[in-house]
Amino acid sequence: MRYFVVLFLFIQTALAADFYAIKDKSIKGEEFKMADLKGKTVLIVNIASQCGFTGQLDDLDSLYRKYKDKNFLVLGVPTNDFGGQTPEDDKAMLEFCQKNYNVSYPILTKRTIKGKEKRELYKFLTESSGKDFQGDVGWNFEKFLVSKDGKVIGRFSSYTKPDDGDLVKKIESAIK
Repeated sequence: MRYFVVLFLFIQTALAADFYAIKDKSIKGEEFKMADLKGKTVLIVNIASQCGFTGQLDDLDSLYRKYKDKNFLVLGVPTNDFGGQTPEDDKAMLEFCQKNYNVSYPILTKRTIKGKEKRELYKFLTESSGKDFQGDVGWNFEKFLVSKDGKVIGRFSSYTKPDDGDLVKKIESAIK
């Protein structure tokens, strides 16, 4: 019996999603590999252009600029899944983010993050992370904090601002 438990745990671990195996596309259409983020703490945020939380784009950029030299990265992930609040195509979304909020962190191409067509990154974040972090995303600007070794170590609601004390403490602890 013990053998089967060990074998089951081994297989479960082997089949678990690996953050660094995920590949995606940047908003400019270039390949974006999570493997290139090894050793970095990453805050992944589903962003939108016409949401009540859109002002967070500016604070996210400030957070990125403050910690980017300490192997920290913000990764914006536009989606039109919540109230149709990102109607732009990729080119217009990138222009919006840069023109209105001077966004300098990487942004992925706009795609769905829920349902049958959920992008692989969000399958990892909402299904393969620790039990406390699993579950569908509820709205725009929900945040996932991923450690230097590719594990989800925090999940924060849309209402959590990028300069929130608990979020900042968690980031500072992770980048040490």
